[in-house]
Amino acid sequence: MKPKEIDWAMLSSIIDKHKGEQWGLIPLLQNVQEAIGYIPPESIEKISEALNIFPAQVQGVVTFYSGFSLKPKGKYVVRVCRGTACHVKGGRSIVRLMQKELGLKEGETTDDYQFSLETVACLGACFLAPAMMVNRTYFGKLSPAKMSTIIAQYQKERGAC
Repeated sequence: MKPKEIDWAMLSSIIDKHKGEQWGLIPLLQNVQEAIGYIPPESIEKISEALNIFPAQVQGVVTFYSGFSLKPKGKYVVRVCRGTACHVKGGRSIVRLMQKELGLKEGETTDDYQFSLETVACLGACFLAPAMMVNRTYFGKLSPAKMSTIIAQYQKERGAC
């Protein structure tokens, strides 16, 4: 399965809302990411022209911030914490189990664009260690059984689509 086609009319309307606002680069990129799911590399030139900045400046911001992606991600982005508290409480085994459960390595996306697996330095939820997020939802005090149940629920939702 391929990622959804880019809606260039929608993308152009997002860019036009920020035309001429050099300070508006990050909000513009956030709007594009929210609407499309990633920043299409083909849009960098159009964004730079609209904001009257160099394409390298746009590229630099996109690649600096981990919240932006130049590649399509899955509908469900699973982020597993690898911070100290999570590591001490078994985070490494959670990552390994997640890789096995989803059939992915870190940084990969399933062929059907339903799941992406990432690890992050810290989710800021040390009291929930070990922790992970699926999109914007936090899950903590993970055990292998709890993790499998969470992923099964998202896989079930996927089947209902």
